[in-house]
Amino acid sequence: MNSVNTNVSAMVALQNLSATQSDLSTTQTRINTGLKVASAKDDGAIWAIAQNQRATSQSLDAVKDSLQRSSSTVDVALAAGETVSDLLLQMKSKALAASDVTLDTNSRVALNDDFKSLRDQIQKAVDNADFNGANMVKSSGTTVMALANADGNQLITVEAQDLSLGSTALNGIDDTSSIGTQSMASSMIATVNSAIVSVSSALSKLGTGSKSIAAHLTFVGKLQDTLDAGVGNLVDADLAKESAKLQALQTKQQLGIQALSIANQSTSPLMSLFR
Repeated sequence: MNSVNTNVSAMVALQNLSATQSDLSTTQTRINTGLKVASAKDDGAIWAIAQNQRATSQSLDAVKDSLQRSSSTVDVALAAGETVSDLLLQMKSKALAASDVTLDTNSRVALNDDFKSLRDQIQKAVDNADFNGANMVKSSGTTVMALANADGNQLITVEAQDLSLGSTALNGIDDTSSIGTQSMASSMIATVNSAIVSVSSALSKLGTGSKSIAAHLTFVGKLQDTLDAGVGNLVDADLAKESAKLQALQTKQQLGIQALSIANQSTSPLMSLFR
């Protein structure tokens, strides 16, 4: 039927052109954002999955921060503990020298002064082993509890180790210990030996904790990278593919406009019937 009221060809051409325009708009958005799923309306299920994984990945940033702070705290404690151990070695040397029965008074006094200076340095090292307000080696020190997962329900714990004067680890070496006499010096040798063993044990525990934190920090970094890659696989656009599609849609758009123009002119011959 020839009609000027209903142009079926133009209607079909317009529908096809509108579909092409919609596809072109989608492709341009993907190219602009780099995402094939930029919002929930693009693909609700994929967007929800990706958003959940993004939340986990961002939470792991807090986990990494906690692990790094804890690692620094333990490392400071280790540095202080190693200093204490070195001081004990020097104190043993002084005690051994002072145990010599042939030592004269002046030499014994000098050795005792050195011994007490080393003893006091232990407490200074312990008192200054702070990181971010936490000290693991002083009396009633801070036990480190680092976040281990994105839900915050798992922790990596490193127990505090009291290395202050008078602590169990130092086997009774306190701020009054001295080697002022030959008998005191002889007795102190065994005391310092025992303290060296105890401090070494405490350092071993701190070292194991530090290693555990470092290993978990590496794992969390890899886990976060894997999650980010997974989100990318879900929502990132293939720009090479979208570029080729853009060229095709632009050509299809031009052809659609031409087809619509031709369809709009299809009623022109009807005018000749009225001449």
